[in-house]
Amino acid sequence: MKLLLIGGSGQLSGRLAQMALEQGHDVWTVTRGVRPLPDGVHSLVADREDADALYNALAAEGIRWDALLDCVCHTPHHAQVDVQAVAPFVNRMVIVSTDSVYSPYHKNVPQDEWAETYMADGGYGHNKRLMEQVFEASEPQIRWTIFRPGHILGPGFWLGCFPEQSRQPDLLQQIRSGKPMRLVGGGEFLIHPIFVDDMAQAMLDCIDKPAAHREIFCIGGPEAVPNRRYYELIGEIVGCPVTFEEIPLEGYLEAHPEYSGHLCHRCYTLEKMKNAGIPLPATTLEEGLCRHIRWLDEREEKQ
Repeated sequence: MKLLLIGGSGQLSGRLAQMALEQGHDVWTVTRGVRPLPDGVHSLVADREDADALYNALAAEGIRWDALLDCVCHTPHHAQVDVQAVAPFVNRMVIVSTDSVYSPYHKNVPQDEWAETYMADGGYGHNKRLMEQVFEASEPQIRWTIFRPGHILGPGFWLGCFPEQSRQPDLLQQIRSGKPMRLVGGGEFLIHPIFVDDMAQAMLDCIDKPAAHREIFCIGGPEAVPNRRYYELIGEIVGCPVTFEEIPLEGYLEAHPEYSGHLCHRCYTLEKMKNAGIPLPATTLEEGLCRHIRWLDEREEKQ
């Protein structure tokens, strides 16, 4: 396939580009030309914020791509640019959203794709939901698929997935030194992590699935676990038992409303994905963390 990536140098998009190349696809990336790209991609330099510039850059290539894969579609403006400037050149569009679109006060356990109440606080999840709505309102011939992951782990990312201990470059050092992990509510909220390769593969797998056209899918790995277990597994993998410091839940949300989307259970049913014929993610949390930690250690050794 001929694939067009918005991005290609980022955490998810970089791995997606590598995997697509390894599977024999031709890959074009649209970036601002600032960061290095995987070997083998066709690089297009344009600002995805500028619809006219992006349209002209794509038109100059004279190519009809099989699919757009957009890992960095964060706002309704980004979605409008995709619909206006990119859709004329692609057969399919695959977009990464977030589980943070759901209002934490109206979620089910597990949550499915249908919700009556979404985030409306002007923050990250709210903007992602507004982005989704641009695609939902687009012309019927625009065939898009949207995925809502929660926590993505694996090479390219920092470890940590909760307030106080989120995406920290030195998290492994903290655990190895015996520093307690500070978890709100003791880390009892469920999380549903997905390994980066599984996320990228689902994006590739859905392209030829008609049942995925103009549909939104929750996505996570094969297991949901209490947040505390995520850190316990890291400790077991590196041979350093983890201790915890509980931050009382009472009063925390009032003091930190920006964390509302994390102070709730975040696990999802994948039945809709399965019914659409998209292979379900299979990398266990333990295996994913092993590969993530190995990458971090190798990265540290090279520095």
